Amino acid sequence: MHVQQAVLSIFTAFAIATGFAFPVSALPLSPGDRVRVLTPMDDELPTDSRFRLSGVYEVNLDGTLQIPFLEPQPAIGLEASEVQKKLAEALVNKGFFRQETLELSVSVVSWAPVQVTVMGETFRPGRVLVNATTGSEQREEPRSSLATDVVSGSYAPDRYLSAAIRNAGGLKPAADLQHIRLVRGKQEKTVDLSGILTGKAVPDLPLIAGDQVIVPTLSYSQNALVRPSQLTPAEIPVFLANQTVPNAPNISKGGQVVMFAYGSRLSQATIVAGCAGGTQRTNARRRVVLVQTDQLTGKTTVLERPVERLLKRSDDDTENPFLMPQDGVVCYDSTVTNLASIFRFITDIASPFFLIHRLFRDE
Repeated sequence: MHVQQAVLSIFTAFAIATGFAFPVSALPLSPGDRVRVLTPMDDELPTDSRFRLSGVYEVNLDGTLQIPFLEPQPAIGLEASEVQKKLAEALVNKGFFRQETLELSVSVVSWAPVQVTVMGETFRPGRVLVNATTGSEQREEPRSSLATDVVSGSYAPDRYLSAAIRNAGGLKPAADLQHIRLVRGKQEKTVDLSGILTGKAVPDLPLIAGDQVIVPTLSYSQNALVRPSQLTPAEIPVFLANQTVPNAPNISKGGQVVMFAYGSRLSQATIVAGCAGGTQRTNARRRVVLVQTDQLTGKTTVLERPVERLLKRSDDDTENPFLMPQDGVVCYDSTVTNLASIFRFITDIASPFFLIHRLFRDE
């Protein structure tokens, strides 16, 4: 924890020292990012020269680039073009090159995963990793010499604000997506991401390690947010349990976890669980119970509805609420079905065939 706080303090110090602003589209550098430095001057050096600048360099944990014979060069929060300018100034000041003859290029080779913190109205707030690589993806190793087979300009679609929110479980229905805050060091910017849901252009800001994303909470829920999108979940897990008689064929062993499209309602879970349908005279009075638990507070809310009323008022948000991740849906038999089950049980016990079968089994 102390190491993480120290690193974040270094990030903040670099942010203040370099005076960077929030870029709109360009992606700033973070620890683990790799850049390729090129200069044709290396070709003029003797083959046994120890000073060869061209190569692939990785941004250190402290946010700097370790260039031979130079002090650590700041890179955190800077674009590649800004790093190129500062590196050129350092080389000239050290006397390695003359300003009028120096030719230098700094370009990105690969973008590293970065950790950011997401707080507020998301389903899984906390620290998240964005732009994570899969096991099949291998990052290129740094090289000390000029690399001609390395492609620069790697694209990192998951190093942006919307990806961080998505990795934190997506927005809850009460999220204020018009006033999402991005905090970087001592700077803060408020962003309106509502255009992602409407198709309008949005300033999806690029992120660096240590950024904080804060999603404010509204005093009401928004049905427009309860659907799959780039800021909300595509699917949610819901626990279904049905022990009604006869057992529903689509629920094995009385219960299972089913993935629903985000935006599904209790009535749809009731149908999938097999709680609806069958003989109307006996099944119309079945009941369904929705169990919702707040993942942060642990508070559990229980809502019970008659199945027939639920299906007939399916457009009522109060009667037929939206499903949320980790909800539980339980089906109960109607009073008629319960009485019928009890009657069948008594009949089985009193039946002579039952007694004969029990007699032979005891022997």
